[in-house]
Amino acid sequence: MIRQIGQVMLYMEDQDQAVRFWRDKVGFVVVEEVDHGDGLRWIEIAPQAGAPTTFVLQNKAWVARHEPELNTGTPSIMLYSDDVEGLYRSFQEKGITVGEMVEMGGGKVFNFADDENNYFAVMQH
Repeated sequence: MIRQIGQVMLYMEDQDQAVRFWRDKVGFVVVEEVDHGDGLRWIEIAPQAGAPTTFVLQNKAWVARHEPELNTGTPSIMLYSDDVEGLYRSFQEKGITVGEMVEMGGGKVFNFADDENNYFAVMQH
């Protein structure tokens, strides 16, 4: 039986830029980084140390070359925040592309884009 989601793979054109975006602008931490050589790097990030679910930033070109059957598109991911309005303002101040704040399902939600124009959503929770 599955008990939780462990990791979500995000396939990136530029892993270094992706780390800078998620760490420096969004506030995630780097949990682990392993360089296996030949362009295969594993960079695990999370909203905080010890988070039960993490993102793994993968080299999109390497994956497409070695595992062409995989879908390297960005999944639709909903993130939660205790202060979605404060986060929204913070993202605007940091120059992150954000969508309009909307009410959805009893909470406020907005979308934001990373530096490669992959969109994610954040909901008050």
